[in-house]
Amino acid sequence: MRAAKVPLNELRRVVVAASVGNIIEWYDFYIFGSLASILAVKFFEKGHPVAAFLSTVAIFSVGFLIRPLGAFVFGWLGDKVGRKYTFIVTLTGMGLATALIGFVPTYQSIGLAAAFILFALRLIQGLCLGGEYGGAITYVAEHIEDEHRGYYTGWLQTSPTLGIVVSLATIIGIRTYLGVEAFNDWGWRLPFIISLLLVAIAIWIRLSLGETPIFQEMKARGRTTTNPWREAFLSKNFKYVAIASVVVLGQGCVWYSGQFWALYFLQTVKKLDVLTSSYIVGIALLIATPTLIFWGWLSDKVGRKPIILGGMALASLTYYPLYSALGNYADPANVNYPMAILIVVILVNYVGMTYGPIGAFLAEFFPSRIRYTSVSVPYHIGNGWGGGLVPIVTTSMFLSTGSVGYALIYPIVVPAVMFLIAIFVMPETRKHSIWEEGAIEASRSRA
Repeated sequence: MRAAKVPLNELRRVVVAASVGNIIEWYDFYIFGSLASILAVKFFEKGHPVAAFLSTVAIFSVGFLIRPLGAFVFGWLGDKVGRKYTFIVTLTGMGLATALIGFVPTYQSIGLAAAFILFALRLIQGLCLGGEYGGAITYVAEHIEDEHRGYYTGWLQTSPTLGIVVSLATIIGIRTYLGVEAFNDWGWRLPFIISLLLVAIAIWIRLSLGETPIFQEMKARGRTTTNPWREAFLSKNFKYVAIASVVVLGQGCVWYSGQFWALYFLQTVKKLDVLTSSYIVGIALLIATPTLIFWGWLSDKVGRKPIILGGMALASLTYYPLYSALGNYADPANVNYPMAILIVVILVNYVGMTYGPIGAFLAEFFPSRIRYTSVSVPYHIGNGWGGGLVPIVTTSMFLSTGSVGYALIYPIVVPAVMFLIAIFVMPETRKHSIWEEGAIEASRSRA
């Protein structure tokens, strides 16, 4: 089929609707990590604070590790039934699981059962998030002409970062309004419960959307896949899933090391309170979020590969000096806010380089029949495993050694190794047309 000439106002509505849902889903997912230090004393034995915090971080990481399974399940549904309704299902599941966390009794009330309930709800969050991103990026990509895909998907790529900002802003607002004592006592539940209202708004917005032009065309011609799993993983396409996973492993590690471990670093290494650390990271994220759009736009001009790999290389080479400097400027006795914020902005710029173009790359790398499945699984292997392990590995390494250098081994080595592999196996997809049937397969055969 020919590229759809979607009117600009309609295209903006598509991007906004996909992004709003994505922001809220990431808000739901990240509110847990943002409140990890409080959840540790609410759901685990207070007599062992370090063990309680590590247990909370481990449950946080479980939500990442389960994401590929969600991608596997919801990817199948998205390629069989359609993009639109699948990511409405994932959004609903995420919202309900998050809200329920706000109602779980504490360890003091029901003992160890509190941790098990928390664990189960975190699994549901991870499963639903595993189906969200593939739907959102596929939905947006299948509305956009090939020449501008990096730019418009770059807008969508801001949604996880903005989700963190919304979570931090919510925490700051509620904590400031209630006061520290009331927030730590019961007010921490409110950010979870608020999720119900946010999800209802997002669902209402998404229900107004139609299906993507590409999926509608495939369905009309009877060319939708009969078995997405077989076509994606039991065929030559599996090679491309493996290549995409390598790229996204490096990208995912940079993403979580650059913006989420920055928050953990300030709270667990520098011992800054929740409010101070949230201000630093939240302001930095707001300043640096446009880099995701910029690097997505630039990838339309120069290609996806050089920008994504450039971000991996820069991150590996500069993480140690940047985090060392952040430690100096974030001294609890005398916080240098401008310099601390600037360093986090630089870290998030690396996120922009690797993450801004990745949605366009994945959409262009896989054929329409199995795009939802093929995009979702490597994305969540890379970000769920490669990135999701960052908080638990880095925090555990620091708490066991007391060394920031040892804590940064994982965030430095993983992007470096993936960079070296991807140089040889990652193709440039900028000129792959997703609108011409068979064009992606033809490009692969020439590679």
